Amino acid sequence: MKKIFEDINRWFYDMTRVFCNEWKLVVKDIGVMLFFVALPLLYPITYTLIYNPEVVERVPVAVVDNCRSGESREFVRNASAAPAINIAGYAADMAEARRWMAEGKVFAIIHIPSDYSSKIALGEQTNVEFYAEMSLLLRYRALLAAITDLQLKITQDITMNRVQAGGLATSGVTSLPIESHNSFLGDPEQGFASFVMPGIVILIIQQSMILGITLIGGTSRERRRRNRGYDPLMIDDAPASATVWGKTLCYVLIYIPMTLYVTTCIPEMFNLPHYGSATQYLPFIFPMLLATAFLGQALIYFVKERETPFLIIVFTSVLFLFLSGLTWPRYAMNSLWTWLGNLVPATWGVEGFIRINSNAATLSESARPFIAMWIQTGVYFLLAWWVTAFLRVRAIRRAKQLDA
Repeated sequence: MKKIFEDINRWFYDMTRVFCNEWKLVVKDIGVMLFFVALPLLYPITYTLIYNPEVVERVPVAVVDNCRSGESREFVRNASAAPAINIAGYAADMAEARRWMAEGKVFAIIHIPSDYSSKIALGEQTNVEFYAEMSLLLRYRALLAAITDLQLKITQDITMNRVQAGGLATSGVTSLPIESHNSFLGDPEQGFASFVMPGIVILIIQQSMILGITLIGGTSRERRRRNRGYDPLMIDDAPASATVWGKTLCYVLIYIPMTLYVTTCIPEMFNLPHYGSATQYLPFIFPMLLATAFLGQALIYFVKERETPFLIIVFTSVLFLFLSGLTWPRYAMNSLWTWLGNLVPATWGVEGFIRINSNAATLSESARPFIAMWIQTGVYFLLAWWVTAFLRVRAIRRAKQLDA
């Protein structure tokens, strides 16, 4: 029994030594500090400023009015009143309007046919054609929403006029029996930053941590090659499990304040959706921090030089963004991409954090991603432990072979 307690005490002592040593390596390495501190501090601000203002307004639109009637002019006046539409001018025909669009003077065309007023007067269905270029999805969405709202309003007005013309009483009737209202859960401003930033900040946490960890690992492997398998700045006499946990404790303690900053300060600074609190965020994000720290140490297997992490992260950043479901819903992906997304801690982190932050969900209501991240923590710890032990033994073995 005494031997067991001595081994446990020794393990914690070794873990503490690794923790203190790793902390010194992080603080003294300017590259790692940039990834661990500067990147989480500055990237969320930069991204949010780029996406502001969140809503596209006053988009130049050309009008081709072949009707030239009071009703068509009323349609154009109503269109110009929409915040998203700015009537840039009347084109003589569609050819001229298309030329304006090709030159970048306008980004949409409203075409009113010559029989617009006559069909309305006869009680027939009429059409107003709307053309928009889609080089910017935000602009297209704003224009489409404005035209849809305008269609509903004019339909309501025409319906009321027909009711009155029929001699029916309209006292107290001010709208259609069923009205359409848009309600964007989690994004009441309908802004792009409010939509994307809650997920982006979680991806920033993961990517910056993995970058810093693999940068340390690549530098250590370079030192081992120069020192016959040994790294003079690492503690090689500690068990692999104590080494992994000591390093992980260092990384997680650094990222707890970074997590509080990106999940609470950034939404407050830019007035983004923010329904949760730190007492909900930290318990949920904690397993993601652990899983990411272990994953980073496992990825050191593929990192042989200090510069390698840049190639890995540049290659995977866009992939992780798509797999997270921010740009395309995960339920619409095929089974292969869904399976790959399940392997990424930030995928589950984004899903659960958006539920809590944007839709006021509780931790129990985010149980699925929460449990998934704890499973990843266990799996990636085993991988990190194996990689740490394997690389250490292999480096020393190769050094001895070279000496022989």
